[in-house]
Amino acid sequence: MSAITRPLGRLGRQVLAALAMVGRVAIFAADTVTHLARPPFYGREFLQALMQIGWLSLPVVGMTALFTGGALALQIYAGGARFNAETVVPSIVAIGLTRELGPVLGGLMVAARVASSIAAEIGTMKVTEQIDALVTLSTNPMKYLTLPRALAATLAVPVLVGVGDVIGIMGGFLVGVGRLDFGAGTYLHNTIDFLETWDVVSGLIKGAVFGFIVALMGCYYGMQSGRGAQGVGRATKAAVVAASVLILASNYILTELFFSA
Repeated sequence: MSAITRPLGRLGRQVLAALAMVGRVAIFAADTVTHLARPPFYGREFLQALMQIGWLSLPVVGMTALFTGGALALQIYAGGARFNAETVVPSIVAIGLTRELGPVLGGLMVAARVASSIAAEIGTMKVTEQIDALVTLSTNPMKYLTLPRALAATLAVPVLVGVGDVIGIMGGFLVGVGRLDFGAGTYLHNTIDFLETWDVVSGLIKGAVFGFIVALMGCYYGMQSGRGAQGVGRATKAAVVAASVLILASNYILTELFFSA
């Protein structure tokens, strides 16, 4: 192979490897969804995953939303002051949080916390041959490990996004009233008048998609984990990176679809 064709060959192998990875993840996702319609369903695993993903993620999502809402109010006020448009602060904070920042930042926080946890847990189970033990006991690992976590994340993350929206708007309200001299009634009135139902619903739909992505990446890379502590560590890192990138990519795709609609 000549010096000219060698880089092309390397690039081709990387492209083929990336396409093969996309195909494996797509098959894994389809397999996860198809198990939803086939018994048995492990309710205890689902409830444990719901608690781990939903309730225990609430503090970090709430704190992120609170400070994001406050910072957003300050930045919008600083920009609006250049055009004598300070009154748009309440409406832009509400719309920005519900449509974009709430679901994206909430999804990224859940990805950092949950995708790593799932990948480490399942990766450790694979290293210690617990997954092989499940197969020996005629228990499908996809149905026992992946489906409950994917379903729990798909249901829990929209709730987290909704709560984060409320907390984030409250953060903007506290900054607007306490720091920017808005009247409390005026701020709330502008928020309610300009916020539409679709603004909230579109963010919740994004939250459901992001939750599925987070759980899917955690389970996939956990199942693909190599042997030993280094293999589990690499799987954990890959799960967080893949979930974060897919959240940002799918956010653009969903925003484009919603914008066209």
